[in-house]
Amino acid sequence: MNAKQSILLGVIVGLFLALAFAFGFISNDLLETASASANEPAAVTNYGLLAETQNLIDQVYLREQPSPDVREYAAIRGILSTLEDPNTYFIEPPVAQSEADVLAGTYGGIGVQVQLSEDGRLLLFPFADSPAITAGIEDGDELIAINGADITFSLGPDAIDQMLRGEVKKGSGVEITVQHANSDMPETFFIEFAVINVPSVTWRVLTENEEIGYVQILRFTNRTPDELEDALTGLLDSDISALILDLRNNTGGLLPESVAVANQFIDGGTITYEMRKNSERALDAEPGGLATDIPLVILVNHSTASAAELVAGALLDYERGILIGQKTYGKGTVQQIFLLSDGSSVHITAAEWLTPNKNRIDGVGITPTIEMIPDENGRDVELGEGIRYLSEDLAESVN
Repeated sequence: MNAKQSILLGVIVGLFLALAFAFGFISNDLLETASASANEPAAVTNYGLLAETQNLIDQVYLREQPSPDVREYAAIRGILSTLEDPNTYFIEPPVAQSEADVLAGTYGGIGVQVQLSEDGRLLLFPFADSPAITAGIEDGDELIAINGADITFSLGPDAIDQMLRGEVKKGSGVEITVQHANSDMPETFFIEFAVINVPSVTWRVLTENEEIGYVQILRFTNRTPDELEDALTGLLDSDISALILDLRNNTGGLLPESVAVANQFIDGGTITYEMRKNSERALDAEPGGLATDIPLVILVNHSTASAAELVAGALLDYERGILIGQKTYGKGTVQQIFLLSDGSSVHITAAEWLTPNKNRIDGVGITPTIEMIPDENGRDVELGEGIRYLSEDLAESVN
């Protein structure tokens, strides 16, 4: 295989890995070697036809053959493809990275989250201990300009977020102009780039109604339960009376951590049923969650998948809150990861999970209580609807 072919193969497999993790649902105690994979013996087959075919190729094939490992990898992919399961796949050694590394989430930038408000303003929310917060950026600051150029919502939050990132080296950074909520004049900052460890949970008290807290879970990592506990503690210390849980664009992650997240909102009972080849297991909530009684709205969309769907499905079945947004992705399986002897790995679908009411999610998704069409300009209409719903609920509870 020449250098160009190797690079192309690496890119293709790398993209496949990224897509696989994009809608992944992984049990972090299932990363193991193939030799220790099962108590039951595997079905024995010598794949005689493969050996016959290879023998014929060796005898008569005109041109040079690919290396043995390339042919073996192709055979593995062929066997897995017969299962017709897109979540069961093979990864070559150069890109067989651990889930911990994939979920770590680091980049060079100033460490802010960009959100487009319902009224079309671009708002900044700095991460804790980030260069942005050190420079003086505050939650809800309106972004006016980047490097002297005016910014409008038509660019979209994702494109603007990329403009606030860059290579970490001496003197590198970005100049931004913001409008503080409590100030009449815009203020300009030059903020140097640093390595940003992306949190899996962000939170704040909503300025639209300070009785309502907002928690966004971006992904389910091994840090998520602790980060969520810190967020809920901070919000409850701020005397909020209701909560919005944002699971939009959360494409999954670790199974035990998603169960731990649901624990914070459900006071006992089964969170999910895990269905394996020869067994069924109920994963139950532990009493003592911080937010088991507070009025709750959950935001979802088409990219809410896997672990995020587990949490949304449990909260919906227990009638802990309503779902607002669009139908979820529909990924309800768990992949078990086996490391092979050469450093490659095989991800094999080993379980399917069901909601507490034993509703199936895989290939189906979850239909929200209030379905909404996304705003074509990117305004956050789902968050706005959630604020209105909870504000009316709080007003009724007072009367």
